[in-house]
Amino acid sequence: MDFTPISRHGLIGDGSTCALVAEDGTIDWWCVPNLDSPSVFGRLLDPGMGGFSIEPVSPATSSQRYEPDTNVLHTEFETESGAITVTDFIPKAEDGPSRVQSIYRRVTCEEGPVTVQTVFEPRFDYARADTVLEENGEAIIADGETERLQFASESPLRVDDDRAIGHETLEAGDVRWSVAQHDGETAPDPSEGEAVLETTVDYWTDWVGRENGMLADVIEDRWVDAVVRSGLVLKLLMQEETGAICAAPTTSLPETLGGVRNWDYRYNWIRDSKLTVQALYALGKRDEAHAYFEWFLDLCESGPEELQPIYGLRGELDLEEELLEEHTGYRYSKPVRIGNAAADQHQGDIYGSIVQGIYETLHYDEDLDEEGWRLVEAVVDYTCEIWDEPGEGIWEFRDEPRHHVHSKLMCWIALERGIEIAELDDREAPLERWREVREEIREAILERGYSEEAGAFVQHFDTDEHLDASTLLIPISGFLPADDERVQNTIDAILADLTSEEGFVYRYKRDDGLPGEEGAFVLCSFWLVDALALSGRIEEAEEIFETLLDHANPLGLFAEEIEPGTGTFLGNFPQAFSHIGLINSAIYLSVAKEEEIEAEGGEFSTYFG
Repeated sequence: MDFTPISRHGLIGDGSTCALVAEDGTIDWWCVPNLDSPSVFGRLLDPGMGGFSIEPVSPATSSQRYEPDTNVLHTEFETESGAITVTDFIPKAEDGPSRVQSIYRRVTCEEGPVTVQTVFEPRFDYARADTVLEENGEAIIADGETERLQFASESPLRVDDDRAIGHETLEAGDVRWSVAQHDGETAPDPSEGEAVLETTVDYWTDWVGRENGMLADVIEDRWVDAVVRSGLVLKLLMQEETGAICAAPTTSLPETLGGVRNWDYRYNWIRDSKLTVQALYALGKRDEAHAYFEWFLDLCESGPEELQPIYGLRGELDLEEELLEEHTGYRYSKPVRIGNAAADQHQGDIYGSIVQGIYETLHYDEDLDEEGWRLVEAVVDYTCEIWDEPGEGIWEFRDEPRHHVHSKLMCWIALERGIEIAELDDREAPLERWREVREEIREAILERGYSEEAGAFVQHFDTDEHLDASTLLIPISGFLPADDERVQNTIDAILADLTSEEGFVYRYKRDDGLPGEEGAFVLCSFWLVDALALSGRIEEAEEIFETLLDHANPLGLFAEEIEPGTGTFLGNFPQAFSHIGLINSAIYLSVAKEEEIEAEGGEFSTYFG
């Protein structure tokens, strides 16, 4: 049983749903109508979960590329007799009750003859629903009990039980369109493909807007394309309906091949808020940043005591975890999970993330009205009450709660930024109490979070051995200046004990109660770049950053983790956190190089921290 490597995929989408297209021409992941809906193509996790392939019949080599500055994907095949290009995209659908979503696929024969095989094989509800296919003259209808797909093609196909299949020999210059449409009252029309493609290309190039200042001017030219691609990934993962951003469009891609570290990432994590706002504003995407700002302000309305670490993309609270035991999982990594039990955890870092996200937004162009201030005040007050409680932490450990240093740091940030906002806007607030608690947290971190024996800040209070990459955020947050001896000791300890030869950083290395070892975490590697840049260690930072860029897939996409030595992608893909890290690191490093920022960070640290 073959599984296409995670890295050999491209992503297409429209702001509500995404699909993964493998380098062999198969759409092997599509959840519709939304990113967190059940899959209709799920071969990514199990060959029996359906797919939609277009490929030459004879042996071929293939590669993928994007139309520049778009999410329109080209998969190019070369055979002994000729070459074809398969172009895939999901056009922007009009909002409203009649909204339908479609995947358009164009086959262009560059040299011929080439015999092309098309197999349309949907499986609804993660292949748990019965699928019935029938021809109705205009299209092939795939009925999945509660939903359906309509499939129309300019190539001849026939229904063969629960799939449609066809073969056609193309000559140079031949073009064939096909469309898979979710629901909809009328059958899709493949002949409209060229016009829809042109509109889609225009949409994406206009959104990128290189001529209109999409990017912070400071970014070095050689890194701009990587930053643009990361911005396009974030746009695909951002739900236009709400402004929420999912961590990744997939579930259960393993952090350990053959293991159980398989999680559903099709949700919004509150902890991502400050980094997301930073990245969106850096891209010049104020509308998207504002939508995200409004999204997490709305979440706070229920009161800070009701906040949870993870939400559905439309604010759903119940993300009960379910195991799909019948499926093999990617490369036999079981179980396949839908839902995420971490929604019920206590993660003290979310409160700092919220206040920091608001602070970042106010730094740019937003005003905080009285209602917004009351939300900030409530979050800061609540942080005063709970900061000294143990929790599961940023990495969502499933063993025992601990006093994680990162969680305490984020609670300190909630107090620090809350005080700054209050002073800046001359707000009435219990500032004396806030300042007292802020100092209590600071003293606790310095006294119990730094180990003289380890020579570094550690993962949780009262340990001398467990390092954690999240402590790299200490200088980035402004908690301590980058030239503080303890900060430099921590960076050096992480370089020595958590960093591979290539410069990839592991989150931690302690026993976390789960079998198997995960790969290096891409975001943590970018954090190392940031911390080194702030420290004035520019050469080291640039070397690691360039190495990371070299390990993106051929399309410039990153998964959650990379296996050092082999470069194998692990974890869900593509990962918002990884691309957010790339954008922010490109700016940190570019500014550090241009302005020769001193180790203490100064205004730069405040601006991005």
